[in-house]
Amino acid sequence: MTIAIVAIGVLLAFIMLTYNKLVRLRNNAKEGWSGIDVQLKRRADLVPNLVTTVKSYAKHEQQLLEELTALRSKTGADQSIPETSKTATDLGKSLKKLMVVAEAYPELKADKNFLKLQHQLSEVEDYLQKSRRYYNGTVRELNTKVESIPSNIVAKAFGFNKLEFFTISDEADRMLPELNFE
Repeated sequence: MTIAIVAIGVLLAFIMLTYNKLVRLRNNAKEGWSGIDVQLKRRADLVPNLVTTVKSYAKHEQQLLEELTALRSKTGADQSIPETSKTATDLGKSLKKLMVVAEAYPELKADKNFLKLQHQLSEVEDYLQKSRRYYNGTVRELNTKVESIPSNIVAKAFGFNKLEFFTISDEADRMLPELNFE
């Protein structure tokens, strides 16, 4: 009888510890996602100022400016992780194009406001990269726990599921926008 009580106690302790670990990992992943979301919002908030600054120098780049504005409006919308990843990738591509356009306008490249915005964008991209790494690390830990025996039994019993990684969709898009501060 005593052995049965001890075995049940050990089993309950294992279940509680595993459950608490899964909750902690899920909350870490939510925190990581929040960090990505904040950086994507910061990057999107820079777009109107960039568009306004570039518009005054490069009037015939209207299509690119409209593309940036449209992508900015999609940022922060209620999207799944893959959709958010795609929008972030597309916005990054458009920002790269904008920096290429800026190279053709020496007056724009010398504009103090534009230089400040370039610097802010560079900082946001750095923070975004750090946020992605943190989020993907916590997702990896959670997914490993959800898939590993015996914790997968507890995960399944309490409805814990694997989360999706925040990925860059295309190998060519893995590069950050090139920012030149000359």
